[in-house]
Amino acid sequence: MDLIRKLYVKANESARGQTMTEYALILAAVAVVVFVGYQTMGTTIGSLLTNGDTSL
Repeated sequence: MDLIRKLYVKANESARGQTMTEYALILAAVAVVVFVGYQTMGTTIGSLLTNGDTSL
């Protein structure tokens, strides 16, 4: 019974590390998408804000 408990704890610990790695990969993917979106639309957003500021 002790062996089964040790194997379960060991498997559970590795699953925690795997989940943390998956979250890190998702966070990196979101960061890349946000960065690319900002690079693509950054000047457009800046122009819209400038136009809105001058019209006020």
